[in-house]
Amino acid sequence: MELRKRVKLRKLQHTLGLSQDAAAAGRCSSNIWGAGRSNASQRGTGEGYLLGGSGACSGLEILPWWPWRQCVSMAAGLLLAGLLALAQAWCVNAIHENLLWFSQLTEVEREISFRTECGLYYSYYKQMLQAPSIQEGLSDLIHDNLTESKRTINLLQRMNIYQEVFLSVLYRLLPIQSYLEPVYFYIYTVFSLQAVYVIALYLTAWLLSGSWLAGTLTGVWYILNRVDTTRVEFTISLRENWSMPFLALQVTAITCYLRPQLTDLQQKVMVWLMYVTTFCFCLTWQFNQFILLVQALIIYSLDCLDFLTTTQVTTLYLVQVSSLLSVWLLQFCNSMILGSLVLSFIVAALFIRHCQSGLKTGSPLVRLGRLLLHSAMVLLLTVTINYLAKKALQLRSDEHIFKFIKSKFALGPTRDFDASLYLCEEAFGLLPFDTLERLAGTLLLYPYILTLLLLSGTLAVAALHNLRVKGGAAEERKGAVEGRAGALRPDVAYNLLHTLFYGLLAFSTMRMKYIWTGHMCAVAAYGVCGKELWTLLLSTLRCNSKVLLRLVRYAVPLLVIACLYYKFWPKLMEELSELREFYDPDTVELMTWISTKTPKRAVFAGSMQLLAGIKLCTGRVLTNHPHYEDKDLRERTKQVYQVYARRSPEEVYDIMKAMGADYVVLENSICYERRHRRGCRLRDLLDLANGHIMDGDGENDQDLVPATHPRFCEEVKTDAVSYTALFTRTFQNKTFHVYRVKKKRKKSTKSSPEPSASQQQDQAL
Repeated sequence: MELRKRVKLRKLQHTLGLSQDAAAAGRCSSNIWGAGRSNASQRGTGEGYLLGGSGACSGLEILPWWPWRQCVSMAAGLLLAGLLALAQAWCVNAIHENLLWFSQLTEVEREISFRTECGLYYSYYKQMLQAPSIQEGLSDLIHDNLTESKRTINLLQRMNIYQEVFLSVLYRLLPIQSYLEPVYFYIYTVFSLQAVYVIALYLTAWLLSGSWLAGTLTGVWYILNRVDTTRVEFTISLRENWSMPFLALQVTAITCYLRPQLTDLQQKVMVWLMYVTTFCFCLTWQFNQFILLVQALIIYSLDCLDFLTTTQVTTLYLVQVSSLLSVWLLQFCNSMILGSLVLSFIVAALFIRHCQSGLKTGSPLVRLGRLLLHSAMVLLLTVTINYLAKKALQLRSDEHIFKFIKSKFALGPTRDFDASLYLCEEAFGLLPFDTLERLAGTLLLYPYILTLLLLSGTLAVAALHNLRVKGGAAEERKGAVEGRAGALRPDVAYNLLHTLFYGLLAFSTMRMKYIWTGHMCAVAAYGVCGKELWTLLLSTLRCNSKVLLRLVRYAVPLLVIACLYYKFWPKLMEELSELREFYDPDTVELMTWISTKTPKRAVFAGSMQLLAGIKLCTGRVLTNHPHYEDKDLRERTKQVYQVYARRSPEEVYDIMKAMGADYVVLENSICYERRHRRGCRLRDLLDLANGHIMDGDGENDQDLVPATHPRFCEEVKTDAVSYTALFTRTFQNKTFHVYRVKKKRKKSTKSSPEPSASQQQDQAL
């Protein structure tokens, strides 16, 4: 009965827009939503204030009877968001132009600048533009026989290239062809998404702190830490550059959704925004399932710690599921999505949660034991569902990711070729220490760590408090949660776990740091501009007052921005004025030769990275390519790479003929590689996979044996008879050697028929 009275009192206080602390001190609500439902209804609008509110706790210091001040502050904040977004887009575009002198390059040089898998993705944009019609272009993508020789694949199912399709259609429909080249339309779109990214981070910091100064500081930090927050200026077409802005928008929508005192209309709008942004994120990146899995674990943790209501948890899970299923339909029922771990986890979590209704009742020890049992059951059911789903779907597309994870943490074999390709790349190693040094140099790391420590302590205290609260009726529990919102709001708790979980992911795999560092700017800015950190500090110093709190919350971020301007503005201007030039004559010569001297339907074999450029620049047929999410393609790539292993010419010839290859491109940079250490060079990975002893000084495993043949890429250049009988050199420069795979002649023929077209072509070459 005592608890029921307290709940009713809290409800009454929230209806009046006041918390218990504010009622005692004569101040406004401790949450940063501001006016709330009752104030909104009094104004006759029926809407709350999403980016600030009334009273001292809002961070904007706007009184409800001075609406013009709120409008001016809102306009100023949105204007700054737009200016910072434009600044980021302009910076990356200027750096891209200065690095390559892109505007002065020839078409083939511009296309070569789309390195590795970037060239493969951009080639489909180019292919759609060159198609006679949109319908024929889509048909060619759905029935593609150029990307993998002797195979017809559905590119819209296999790859996340809907963004290229959308842009190509948009370019064809808009009246801009006469004054904007297709390549500029493409890169300007990607750079514009960087502006969207900055706006999303800006709004997240503003929502958390209630002050647009936090958003301003977030944008400034993001731009100054560009080396660690984005690499868009030199990897334009990478899927993450398309998807990360949508992920940031989704986090903003979740932050807004989890704030207290939302009206029903605002909740519905936020749910739809979460769905749209999650859908766009999933549609544009093939690794979406692993990112959403981390997010699902965050939601699960908040649920177990009793920071979210049942409705919020279920809604967030269903948004993820509906987005993934929508992408599954658009990707022609891509089995990789149905077999994803995140879907299995969500199904398991919802099912166990439904069955275990008494999870949050009992004494603290009983509740803790139930939570541990609950987590174990969810984990077991997740593994079971995922195993059965992959067995039923015969899914092996993503097994290389799990091989990589096992090898990285020494849980599986270290000689696996696919896993070793990832492990030997710096991008998939641990986060280097110099990253933290750069972040500290821009004054970002220190407030971030302080904010993290403060919020983590608050989270731990709030979690222990939640464990001690006995479960009751659903309405009572909801009231109890609302009463504790001032300690650690759900939106703050979500963003805290978001930065912690993705921070761990970034430390384990350097390439994932771009998910962490952007959000890191928002969290650090919240710590500097929010009232929590300063209230604790001033209370410790016994000088906490409303005026002093307001002063430091405005003075410190302005001082930080001034210091950053003084220290980094000259460096930024120097970087933007540094001019370089694209120079790769050997690759240009190779692409020109292929375009002019080989048949249009010729099939080329070589490294994944080079073949992506050949596909873009020449349109020739490939044996393999960098999009690695297919079991058969990974096996193909391993077979093609035998040209860099110790294999006989007959074995290599049989491999090339089985794939229909007409030409093999050998690269000196791979054959005589020195970039990687011994054991990580491509030829070493092939030797290990084939059971052969590696080149050079150093130890070898005892089960490895000497190869019976010399290395193919070296020996074929000697023009020995056994090699020239099967391969003919047709092109060479300082970097590349191209060999034509000969047609085998029959030993005896009953007659001498007229040579076929392909034989005539071979004789001509």
